[in-house]
Amino acid sequence: MIDQTHDPKADSWLASAKGHPEFPVQNLPLGVFSPANRKPRGGVAIGDRILDIAAVAPLLDGAAREAALLAGGAVLNPLLGAGREALRGLRHALFDLLTDEGREHEVQPHLHPAAECRLHLPVEIGDYTDFYAGIHHAVKVGSLFRPDNPLLPNYKYVPIGYHGRASSVTVSGREVARPNGQTKAPDAPEPGFGPSRRLDYELEMAIWVGAGNPLGEPVPIAEATDHIAGLSILNDWSARDIQAWEYQPLGPFLAKSFQTTVSPWIVTLDALAPYRTAQPSRAEGDPRPLPYLFAPEDQENGAFNLTMEVHLSTAKMRSEGKASFRLSRGRMTSMYWTAAQLLAHHTSNGCNLRPGDLLGTGTLSGEGRESMGSLLELSDGGKQPLDLGNGETRTFLEDGDEVIITAFAEAEGFTRIGFGECRARIAPAR
Repeated sequence: MIDQTHDPKADSWLASAKGHPEFPVQNLPLGVFSPANRKPRGGVAIGDRILDIAAVAPLLDGAAREAALLAGGAVLNPLLGAGREALRGLRHALFDLLTDEGREHEVQPHLHPAAECRLHLPVEIGDYTDFYAGIHHAVKVGSLFRPDNPLLPNYKYVPIGYHGRASSVTVSGREVARPNGQTKAPDAPEPGFGPSRRLDYELEMAIWVGAGNPLGEPVPIAEATDHIAGLSILNDWSARDIQAWEYQPLGPFLAKSFQTTVSPWIVTLDALAPYRTAQPSRAEGDPRPLPYLFAPEDQENGAFNLTMEVHLSTAKMRSEGKASFRLSRGRMTSMYWTAAQLLAHHTSNGCNLRPGDLLGTGTLSGEGRESMGSLLELSDGGKQPLDLGNGETRTFLEDGDEVIITAFAEAEGFTRIGFGECRARIAPAR
């Protein structure tokens, strides 16, 4: 639903929000922050400030006030679980507060400089499932191991996923310790144990579950979007050498579970309404999704017109005061399945999802080299070092490397909005 909160002519009385490349008043993403020496609480990013949601609850009425009070704790699960209508009502009420110049004096005391606040993981994650919905990534990676048959027969019928480790999901800014694990070189007689030598990032988006579903009751595809609260950026760190040795026969394990990084702001589905687009048509000869995964409206506007960029900052670049190097730039429309299809499939066997559960899209690579979403692809499996333009090369990540992922949404006739950063630096193995 596109409404007055998406009007590009709307301006906040907060000066820093006007023309802000990520957090204008048309965005209002949700997160958890703590001002200096105070406990974490729910907030909204607006310009270079963070608005304390529960603190302005007395300025709101009815359902919006009740929703704001749900954001008073250290996690947003109660607010996300209240559902799309509650999130929409809160968004409208906060938009009104931040655009009504007559309310400025009431709201100002509850705005905190973002630079002076700490950002936290926005929810308590009960479960984390990572999908494999980026078809170009699946083809490229499959080609490294099965040149004649890169996609297995089930890929175009069923959204492939695995259960990740919820306890090791961290918010942007926390370092990643290089994982130890078992690896086995092709010519080695037996495996060894030690730090991963082929540490990689994966460019993904996070899909946050809002209202859940009871155990045993699948969510129909036509209703799946109502169970999605919003999106963030996700980096699914991967130890490729550990992965190669352990993933048969049950799939990813320690090569993935050591850490996953997410950006701190949840951009709600209502904020993303102007940037919804048609799901790209499938290639000729591809099967039509089975009925439980097909809804005409989802095919017409179930994809998101988002652009994502990955930058790498090495220790040398930082010591020399040089800017980071852009590794790739991709689009969320490279998903073979929509977000609604992922959620509908996940619940199709009666599995119950809960507020704050996390679904990863899988690596979102495009068709061209400039849009590859991992070093595994960019370096052709480690065979072709990537030139960083400063005398350095990379096949995989080294200690001290910092990966920064950003994302934004834009559409003609609407204001550009952003997602903040998903950033983490690689620390030596412990």
